[in-house]
Amino acid sequence: MPRLSREQARRLAITAQLLTADRPASILDTVHGLGFLQLDPTAPVARTEHLVLWNRLGATFRPGDLARLTYDQRKLFEYRAFLYPAADYSLYRPAIARWAEARPRAAAWLAANAAFRAYVLAELAGRGPLRSRELEDRSAVPWPSTGWTNNRNVGQMLEFLAGCGDIAIAGRTGNERLYDLAARVLPVDAPPLTAAAADQRLAARRLRAAGIVRSKEAGGLGLTVQVEGIPGDWAVDSELLEQPFAGRTAILSPFDRLIYDRRRTLELFGFDYRLEIYVPPAKRRWGYYVLPVLHGDRLVARVDAKADRAAGVLRVSALHLEASAGDEDLDAIDSELRALAAWLALGDVVIEHRIRQ
Repeated sequence: MPRLSREQARRLAITAQLLTADRPASILDTVHGLGFLQLDPTAPVARTEHLVLWNRLGATFRPGDLARLTYDQRKLFEYRAFLYPAADYSLYRPAIARWAEARPRAAAWLAANAAFRAYVLAELAGRGPLRSRELEDRSAVPWPSTGWTNNRNVGQMLEFLAGCGDIAIAGRTGNERLYDLAARVLPVDAPPLTAAAADQRLAARRLRAAGIVRSKEAGGLGLTVQVEGIPGDWAVDSELLEQPFAGRTAILSPFDRLIYDRRRTLELFGFDYRLEIYVPPAKRRWGYYVLPVLHGDRLVARVDAKADRAAGVLRVSALHLEASAGDEDLDAIDSELRALAAWLALGDVVIEHRIRQ
């Protein structure tokens, strides 16, 4: 069985995630390579989908370009807080068709509110696209929840109809979504795939985008390898083994898929990372919205940053340096922070504290 060093394993993950010196050519190339973009409105620095595209594409990326590709040109589609290539819709259609079946509570609520459902679909057909506040709450049975969705019946109806693939998000005004019939938004006439065929192709895509995963997560795909110093078997995309590696520096979103699997991040990079947004301030170790910094094939720092628009600076409350970070790493971090500030149209970078672990 092939045996990889941790350095080789890290480089596979970084290459798969398009974070090498060989940058992707476009937004579409990036989303196709990654498989999807997670959407998240939390933006002390920038929205996560924008950070992910900036650190892949560089200064040429503009958030407006992503919105135009999605809502004007329909090259991407939004589904349950992710963006996917429209060309891949056939791969996701079987799972969308099974959405309600997998969520019996939602399916039962939809059935109990059949007239409400028919009203929403008729309104969208005749007047769409519409915002949720442009629809009446005609629910016969309110949505019960102990959370913030309790009795948010219009919002839940729209969420569930979008989950089922009956409607889709046609646009946005700020963070407010516009809904329309799926037939007007999604490529629903694309050739269908069986659920088995779609699942197999998506599994291969996920392995390609991850580069290396635990064997049990690969669904029998990929080349089985061992990683030096880590018990158990791994699966890798064998095509990536042949690619040369040239690293660079990248400031990552907390939701970046390179670090999304916290256990893998610790095993391969020796980097113990967690997002502390929901941790009380007094108990935070690193900060509110901390961005890991990749340099070459190592994670070398954490940046607790905020775009301070009033002062016109990128404010770094604390730059937490890994013990292994050297002068070259520091220079690379400073350079990338300046590049981030310039992309955000901020005039300077202010680092309030530098802390070495």
